[in-house]
Amino acid sequence: MEHTVQKKSWFRRNWPWVVPLGGCLTMIIIVVMIVGGAIFGISKAFTSSSPYQEGLAKATTDTYVIEELGDPVESNGIMQGSIQLQNSVGTAAISIPIKGPKGTGTVYVNGSKQEGKWNYSEVYVIIDATNEQVDLLWNQE
Repeated sequence: MEHTVQKKSWFRRNWPWVVPLGGCLTMIIIVVMIVGGAIFGISKAFTSSSPYQEGLAKATTDTYVIEELGDPVESNGIMQGSIQLQNSVGTAAISIPIKGPKGTGTVYVNGSKQEGKWNYSEVYVIIDATNEQVDLLWNQE
């Protein structure tokens, strides 16, 4: 009489460690996705703000900045600083790293928002190679 032994499947042999490990890995992936989504959302909120957009627009269209950094001038990293808003009132003090084919610099924007309108006390670029400050408000009325 022949006796056959049925071999257990891989999952049946290994389930005591596969199930907890799989659950832990799933939880880690979920946490990383939530944190990544929050960081992306916060970053998107800052980069879509008026102080960021207006400061970057002034820097990327200024003829002297373009001459020093090359064309095109674009953002080069993560904005630093703070933007505080409450209804139609707020303040901004931010710095935006920028780069061009010929060099790098940083845009600085300081301003306040009253009755829904931003007014900037300072918008300037520091060119990294020369440490030169370029005023971007000089032609503003």
